[in-house]
Amino acid sequence: MTQSGLSEMALQDALAKSGIVHIGIGAFHRAHQAVYTDAAMAAKGGDWHIIGVSLRSTDIVDALNAQNCAFTVIERHPDGPKARRITSMSHAIAAARDVMPVLAALADPAIRIVTITVTEKAYGIDRQSGRIQNDHPAIRHDLDHPDRPSGLVGILVAGLKSRKDASMRPFTVLSCDNLPANGKLLRAGVIDFANRIDPELGDWISQNVSFPSTMVDRITPASTTATYDDAKTLTGVDDPAAIETEPFSQWVIEDDFPDGRPAWEEAGAIVVADVEPFEDMKLRMLNGSHSLIAYLGQLGGYRYVRDAMANDNFAGLVARHMENAAATMAPLTGIDFARYGAELTERFRNPEIAHETRQIAMDGTEKLPQRIFAPVCDLAADSRHRGTFALCFAAWIAFVQGQINPATPGENSRLPDDPRADEIAERIGSVQDAADLYDRLAGLPGWMPRQLCEDASWRKAVISRLVMLLTNSADAAIRHELGQ
Repeated sequence: MTQSGLSEMALQDALAKSGIVHIGIGAFHRAHQAVYTDAAMAAKGGDWHIIGVSLRSTDIVDALNAQNCAFTVIERHPDGPKARRITSMSHAIAAARDVMPVLAALADPAIRIVTITVTEKAYGIDRQSGRIQNDHPAIRHDLDHPDRPSGLVGILVAGLKSRKDASMRPFTVLSCDNLPANGKLLRAGVIDFANRIDPELGDWISQNVSFPSTMVDRITPASTTATYDDAKTLTGVDDPAAIETEPFSQWVIEDDFPDGRPAWEEAGAIVVADVEPFEDMKLRMLNGSHSLIAYLGQLGGYRYVRDAMANDNFAGLVARHMENAAATMAPLTGIDFARYGAELTERFRNPEIAHETRQIAMDGTEKLPQRIFAPVCDLAADSRHRGTFALCFAAWIAFVQGQINPATPGENSRLPDDPRADEIAERIGSVQDAADLYDRLAGLPGWMPRQLCEDASWRKAVISRLVMLLTNSADAAIRHELGQ
């Protein structure tokens, strides 16, 4: 029998016990949604196994399928690692090889939920308008080839079209990416895409498909040799799909699943009517602090978050930023922002978690709008809480400027790891002046909110901190921000 025949048989076997397709089977999904689903089925049962889809990588698909999609999660506790085998995945598909098995799974009535973790830049949806970005490579390809899509939105629309054409109930679409109102954003983009190819399909999606929002949280560093060695030691299994993560995990889910869902609350998920306040808290306090650590950490030579947090001044700056972020939000019932910030600090300090600042620093143009710009817009222009936000933006500018115009003689310049890298490089050129750098990068089209673009005090605050970073060290800028 051919390999494709074997794959088809494996998919059919998997569909017999599965209820979820997950798009984006990287480390975060395997440390988060797969773990919650594993625990939910252990507690309450149900045919909710996950068929995993990788849009780009083939290696992880091969590694998972070779071991029946079981894999090891290593939790890095301060007193040592602990291992757990996860068996909630039933099959993995490499869409880059052939998207048709993905579409076949989405067309199967057994699938009731499609969950997603693909990072912010893979959506191809403009956050301001909710419309698809015509210049996004996957969007452009899929509009031209809707029957053989390669990107997230195109695949979702093709899958929903097959359900409509067969007069079947649609699946629920559940984004688990760090995007504000991720369900609403994805819904708008999917409907816009569908309208471009079939307005009747767009209307059907608008009237029938649920897109609940979620908030997710678990620090998941990239796997290393130590990850695989610990998996072997603790489980006795050689596991190339092993991942490591912190003990903490959080999942807040909008309860809108017309065709049912696993009992995720049995695994500790929080099921609510409105996710947005929790999203804001996490994006502004955790993710915003992470960006601050990432860019200042890169500038200051701190490879890992834990290294930066071992510096008392750096840790003090992060604590101040969390206070500033909390000041941008309305009170949230049952949540003590100060306690949440203290918990975050302890998580960041965990010496067993090797979370690289370089990894967090990627894709700044996708992350800063909700982590930095949105909260600043909720503060008065003369607010004392603006300082660390301005420092974070200044650090991002210095970071990308340093990549394009490296200070070390003979060092090769490189583009930032960012979906707008070419635009950033073109605007920076050989510019060194802080005010000029700010004006060029703040002026990226459709990026910084108009409120901030027209805010002279914000511009002044960022430029003054950028001057400090360009003429002194990151540590000096941190001490200056703390008034030392």
